[in-house]
Amino acid sequence: MQDNAAAILAENDRGTYTVPTKGLYPFQWNWDSCLTALGQQQLDEARAWLEIDTLLAHQWPDGMVPHIIFHVEDDGYFPGSNVWGTNRPTPTSGITQPPVCAFVLRRLYERASDKAQAREMALRLAPKAAAWHRWFYRCRDPHGTGLVALLHPWESGRDNSLDWVEPLMRVPDEGVTPYVRRDTTHVDPSQRPTKAEYDRYLWLVEHFRDLGWNNEILHDNSPFRVVDPGFNAILIRSDEDLAWLAGELGLADLAAEATARVVKARAALETLWSEEDRQYLCFDRALGAPVKSASVGGLLPLFAGAGDAGRQSALAGTLRKWRGQTRFGVASHDPADPRFEAKRYWRGPAWLIVNYLLVDGLKRCGLDDAAEEVRRDSLGLIQQSGFAEYYDPLTGEALGGGRFTWTAAMVLEFLRGERA
Repeated sequence: MQDNAAAILAENDRGTYTVPTKGLYPFQWNWDSCLTALGQQQLDEARAWLEIDTLLAHQWPDGMVPHIIFHVEDDGYFPGSNVWGTNRPTPTSGITQPPVCAFVLRRLYERASDKAQAREMALRLAPKAAAWHRWFYRCRDPHGTGLVALLHPWESGRDNSLDWVEPLMRVPDEGVTPYVRRDTTHVDPSQRPTKAEYDRYLWLVEHFRDLGWNNEILHDNSPFRVVDPGFNAILIRSDEDLAWLAGELGLADLAAEATARVVKARAALETLWSEEDRQYLCFDRALGAPVKSASVGGLLPLFAGAGDAGRQSALAGTLRKWRGQTRFGVASHDPADPRFEAKRYWRGPAWLIVNYLLVDGLKRCGLDDAAEEVRRDSLGLIQQSGFAEYYDPLTGEALGGGRFTWTAAMVLEFLRGERA
């Protein structure tokens, strides 16, 4: 299993960055690259640092790190750089993705065998991660609530989650430039977002493009503004890890700044707790109301160690309840929800990257037994179905792209934990 994982990382390596998989995703994706670096470190430490360095080299002047970097032209993916029209030296998309970068930087630094190289790279990259975090709170929380909003479903990393169905209905599904999708030529359309969703995704892209990708005004001019507990938990955890890393590097001001953000965000995150659902829920900022949708995003606050022991235990209970309804976990949505679709992207399938974040969070909260159950499930999926993009949690069937980079990286991480 370890050799197969290493081979996948090698075949998807483009020298200074990796692609998620050949064909379906031919460019560099933000959180894919960061999580991939964790697996790369076990094979080539310098290559892992280079992966993050390449990503952050394309940070925007305002601090945003885009979700796609179009290093090369490839018409096998839509929407390509011409649709985004971001006018960057190397074309990029105009939106971002879950900020796992500082979490990964700390982990690379702590595990490094070459301490001199690690310090040099961390000193260069930590300030860039800090600039990204400042951007989030300036541009995605302009009214100072302590929580940041998503302006596009793709930013969440959980593109077509059922969490976005109602908020997305305010986005027009007509008037977009005619287009031809490419994803459904690589993957069964029943495993992908619908055309109606894609029309709305593209409307948002064209709307933001018409506003010149000016992040200072996009928030208040977007009909889609959703506060995702999972996304915010990742940002909180990354800010914690940034504060730790800055402390190790002697960057006292940066550490203090990150710590202050964490204190405010932690308190704000608790306002998303639902005692009825025994998890956190999204908040529709444009509507001013919670989104009644029980997705895995509401369990990811474990990654930040959110809540008290009672709430953490409740989250573990919800997770176990879901796992009891599937053969493999963790489903990306509550299997008891009538809208659950076991094979459609983020409306039910299990993803190893989410499992990895959950295992880390469960261990952090002292819930080691629950963490081990999810880790075993994850490796069981690989043994049965190989290194897929995602999996049917009822059958374990491989779905989406094959020989997937971050799946291979997460397997290396799970096996490392097993050895430890």
